[in-house]
Amino acid sequence: MDILDSIVLGIIQGLTEFLPVSSSGHLELGKVILQDENLGAEDSLLFTVVLHFATALSTMVIFRKDILEIVKGVLKFEWNEDLQFISKIALSMIPAVIVGLFFEEQLKSLFGGNIRLVGFMLIVTAALLFLADRAKNTDKKVTFSNAFIIGISQAIAMLPGISRSGATISTSVLLGNDKTKAARFSFLMVVPLIFGKIAKDVLSGEITYDSSNFTSLSVGFIAAFVTGLFACTWMIALVKKSKLSYFAFYCIIVGIIAIIYSYNLA
Repeated sequence: MDILDSIVLGIIQGLTEFLPVSSSGHLELGKVILQDENLGAEDSLLFTVVLHFATALSTMVIFRKDILEIVKGVLKFEWNEDLQFISKIALSMIPAVIVGLFFEEQLKSLFGGNIRLVGFMLIVTAALLFLADRAKNTDKKVTFSNAFIIGISQAIAMLPGISRSGATISTSVLLGNDKTKAARFSFLMVVPLIFGKIAKDVLSGEITYDSSNFTSLSVGFIAAFVTGLFACTWMIALVKKSKLSYFAFYCIIVGIIAIIYSYNLA
């Protein structure tokens, strides 16, 4: 993959990881549009993992104060709000972990340029965003039962084209939670999941590294990290203002284009 392609895909990942338009779906569309034939399945997976790692770090930077307060609270070894929050995050991870452990091969088969699936899933994302934008705002916090249901949404969002942030924030808001708290929970719940996935892949030897890809991986990482900082901050403001319907229209348009394009490729 050349440097320009890496930068473009990095920017796509950085923006779409937080904006509710599906980062995995847009990466698949980007790979097809860029037509990089030198990027094999294993290289594609490695590149995707690196970009997700970059956006996980950008999340930690944006929420660094929150994370520090949570860590301090947990170290008190009391059943306080911070330990409860961590427990809810752990609970929300269970559905995605189950899918990752038992359906990993089936999930991988859905990646690699399946833009027709991406198109249909983007339309599903649009429907979720329309519903969430019409929900009334409250001051309710995410409960334990809410956390597990939101976790199911996160597991479903492993499909290319389903926005993780869109699905989890929409689910949380539709459950009656405060929109700002929903966004905070959505962004923080993915961080341990990404690091866990990377650790699993590294330990299992699934990720193979070729030094010739170092430059493209590095510039992709930087592009995703920098744009992720911007997109995360912007998304929090958009959720507060109930502006998700704009992204719903975008998802519908891109989804329809992807479906039509897929039939032209057939």
